[in-house]
Amino acid sequence: YGIYCAMTLAEVALLKLAGMPLYDSFIHAFSTAGTGGFSTRNLSVAAYQSPSIEIIITIFMLLFSINFAFYFFLLSRKVKHAFQSDELRFFLIVVFASIALIAVNILPLYATGEESVRHAAFQVASIISTTGFSSVDFNLWPEFSRVLLVILMFCGACAGSTGGGVKCSRVLLLLKNVRREIRQIIHPRSVNVVKLDGRVVEEKVLHTVTIFLGAYMLIIFAACLVVALDNFSFGTTFTAVVACISNIGPGLEAVGPMGNFALFSPLSKLALTACMVIGRLEVFPILILCSTAAWRRV
Repeated sequence: YGIYCAMTLAEVALLKLAGMPLYDSFIHAFSTAGTGGFSTRNLSVAAYQSPSIEIIITIFMLLFSINFAFYFFLLSRKVKHAFQSDELRFFLIVVFASIALIAVNILPLYATGEESVRHAAFQVASIISTTGFSSVDFNLWPEFSRVLLVILMFCGACAGSTGGGVKCSRVLLLLKNVRREIRQIIHPRSVNVVKLDGRVVEEKVLHTVTIFLGAYMLIIFAACLVVALDNFSFGTTFTAVVACISNIGPGLEAVGPMGNFALFSPLSKLALTACMVIGRLEVFPILILCSTAAWRRV
């Protein structure tokens, strides 16, 4: 709680120094810390037209996306241990690679390379942290950039952070497990294990991660079928569901950063509301609650 409050107050102070009104500074700092994405302006952060404000919020969105154990280790002077996190390295690689790819892709849309990089960094940080702020209407970006942002919606922030999504640790474990299976097929007699932070990951944990990702995708498909009854485009339907279950906020097309969810029917809104709750509680608690076995007396 101390780390959380200190980082929030630091962002409030920096936003005020950057020219944002004090009330707005508190609202945007609270929204960044909790990765909520709510703004006092209809245009979100884009309304301020301030590069310094965008840079400050970008940095803090990424800071709140990192496992809070990292900051605890830093405060405990265990710097080497803090930077040994495989998840942190994976998260940073994904963030900087996405910023570079999107910045190059949208370069023709902006006057300077600095502006292109700034907007790419802001939206990548906003999406992967599941905050949902917007500095521009990324719905107007090229298809490559938009698809990359959708992929980041699935990835989400680090475990132990305030962000939503699948979480980088699960994605990393999935990739490591796929690599192990490929090696096992090539060398059937070899013994391969999955390691995270230098430790062997138990098979039970890998099994749970696989089941989680499978359940996550099944819920997305089921919700998409319900929302599809409203007969909107696939881009609107699919990204609306993904944005809700990953707690992002904006999606693409009709639910982009300049749009909203008011156009959906009551049935679709119920489905999307359920997705938000399921995604925030990370699937299993809701599935257990819906199981009849959980309600029977032992």
